[in-house]
This record gives sequence, structure tokens and C-alpha cells, in this order.
Amino acid sequence: MSVETIVIVGAGQAGASAILELRANKYEGKIILVGDETHLPYERPPLSKDVILKPEETKIEILSEEKLAELGVEVIRGNGVVKINSDAKTAELKNGDVIAFDKLLLATGGAARRLANFDALGKHVYTLRNLEDSQALVPVLQPGKRIILIGGGVIGLELASSARFKQCDVTVIEMGAMVMGRSSPRVLSEFLLKQQQLAGVDVRLSTAIVDCQLDGEEIVVTLQGGEELRADAVVYGIGIVPNAQLAVDAGLDVDFAIKVNENCQTSHPDIYAAGDVATQLRADGQFRRVETWENANLQAGIFARHVMNAEHPVANPAWFWTDQLDINYQFVGDMAANEWLIRGDIQPELRQESSFVLFGVTDGVIVGGITVNAAKDMRHLKKLISKQAAFEADKYLDLSQDLRKLVK
Repeated sequence: MSVETIVIVGAGQAGASAILELRANKYEGKIILVGDETHLPYERPPLSKDVILKPEETKIEILSEEKLAELGVEVIRGNGVVKINSDAKTAELKNGDVIAFDKLLLATGGAARRLANFDALGKHVYTLRNLEDSQALVPVLQPGKRIILIGGGVIGLELASSARFKQCDVTVIEMGAMVMGRSSPRVLSEFLLKQQQLAGVDVRLSTAIVDCQLDGEEIVVTLQGGEELRADAVVYGIGIVPNAQLAVDAGLDVDFAIKVNENCQTSHPDIYAAGDVATQLRADGQFRRVETWENANLQAGIFARHVMNAEHPVANPAWFWTDQLDINYQFVGDMAANEWLIRGDIQPELRQESSFVLFGVTDGVIVGGITVNAAKDMRHLKKLISKQAAFEADKYLDLSQDLRKLVK
């Protein structure tokens, strides 16, 4: 059966990448991109950083109107899909229009996990998931403002960094015992924590919130134990919920997210999913969902190449990055490695001048790596992990040896 029309639901990173991959693989049929936002596809990583700090000069658009026209893409904005009929292979839009498809990609991403008690306050409470959320924070993060950030993950720490650059008084409240505890080993978590503290951020770990109230124009947050914190604004980031309701209503196989196979196909062979909304069958037989920019691109490529009967893209070790307080951190591979060894010196007091590499080792094999202000070494770590290199401390921890020359 020929594939004459492909509908992509979701105009984010995965949706935009799917378009580029389809055309790069010589797909000549009709592509319809449907987004519920009014914007063209844009990058999300800058939302917690440059969009807040340098809104006038930050460009986040992935595909311009001119580029989409050049690629022959029909774009529907601000009129999202509300229903998918998997039997008829049609998608109904918010305004009632119905689009037929031969193949459909669900790239709907996720929504901020909600805190109902804070949402009920009605004002001075924010989340960060889209461009409007980021723009709304620009007038809030002003010098001297007291900001409470709930959640010490990547977004929480990036926002803490941005708020400190804007000279806000910042408190981070994290229920867990570590910052970025789900995505970094303890040795790096301790370094991250120290950097925030050196920058003047009050970080509260293993801390639970028991109440929140409005008192005039202040938010009063009560911690377990009775301490009250007062703030001009609260921003919470405690993870996302995949936007999987369309798949649920269409009768597709969904747990927390949309389950897809190695080809990014859902339980319906002509409907695919990619990005934050998808949990994919991995080589070990387990389903896992990965929330990274790289994974969205990879799964978009898998979808496009499967449609075109082309070979799948080579999957590199999982990689992501974060920029905090002018320090660049990059992560690759397994963050649950049994031990972590340091190439260089961890000197938290040096702030952004500190530079080092961490090797994650399990059973004598390099399975993970982290660079801190050492981005040039990331490509070497990726190669070592890909080839399952044995860790040799005398070689890899010796700063007199060029890491590039050790990777053959």
C-alpha cells in the first residue's frame, strides 16, 4: 500500500525532526503537521535559560514558515487533534475538520505534573513547559523577588540558576535526598548542590511541604516541622505527564505513556509515537521512556525510516545536557554505574572555572560518562561506551595523556 498522506500530531522537537527525516529519506507524499499551539516548532531546552535571560535575542524556532513551505508541509496551528479513529484512519480537529491519513505520528509530548493545592491559589504560581510559561516568568524573576522552586531536578536547578542571574532570592525545595537524584550519581549531585549554594541558593533537601496559602500578595509555604517560608512567587517542576489521552481514546496500548515497539509503532501498525509521550520496547525486553532532546530526534528518525523501509538510525548511548550557573554538564550512558571515577579535580569553590570528567564503570567496563566544562571530551566518552571499553585507571585518569589519543 502506498503512503500518500502522513499526519504528524504535535509540533515540537519530535514532530519537526520527523518532517526533516521523511524528506531526507525521499518521502514525496503529503505531510500535515498539526499543533495545538499557535507557534511553529520550537526548541524547549532554552525555555528555562536563554528565553528568560535574553528574550529579545534568543531564537528557538526549529522550522521557519519558509522552510516548512520549502519542504512541502501543510501546517495547522492552534487547532489540535481531539480524536483519532484508528479503524477509519482519520483525525478530528478541534474545529470539527477531519483529516484522513495513511500513517500518523503522535508526538504530543507531555504536560507539567500538577500540584493541585498550589494551582488552587490562583496567582503567583507557575510551571514551565511551553513558550508562554517561559515568557510569563520574565516579569516575575526580577531583582529582590523571593522565589520558591519546588523540585530539585534539571528544570528546578536551571530555573534557580536563571533566577539568581536575575538577582532573585531563591529557595529550592526537594523531597529527595539529592538534587538531580534521578539523573546523576551522588558525586556529581554533591557538586551541583555546592554550586547552587555558592551562588546563594537556599536548597532544602529531604523536605516535604504540608501546606500553602495566600497572604495578601505573598505565598506562605509551610514545611513539615512547621517552618513557614514566604515568597513572591512559586514555580514548581516535579516531572511531566505524557499527553497520551488521544491514544487512550483511540484504543491503543497505553500504560503511563504510549507503548511502542522497536519501530516506534503503537498497537496499531499505522500509528506511531515518538518523544516524551512514548515508552519504547528496548533490547532487554523492557519498556522505557526517555525524556531527552536526543531521544525525540532518534525516535522521529526511527519512525521516518520505518515508513520508508530504510535502515534504522544507529542508536548512540543516551545523552543529555544541562547548563547551570555558566557551567556546562553533559551526560552519556548509564547513570546507575556501580562506581564513578574522576579525571581531574573536583573543586567546587572554583565555580565555573572547574573542569573534569567522570567515568561510570560497572564490572570493569565503561558504561557511563559525565563532562563538566569539558564538552570536547564527550565525543570520546561516547565512543568508549559504544565499544564497551575496559576501564584502565592508569590511562584514563592520567591528565598527561590526551583522551582523544586513547580512544581508537
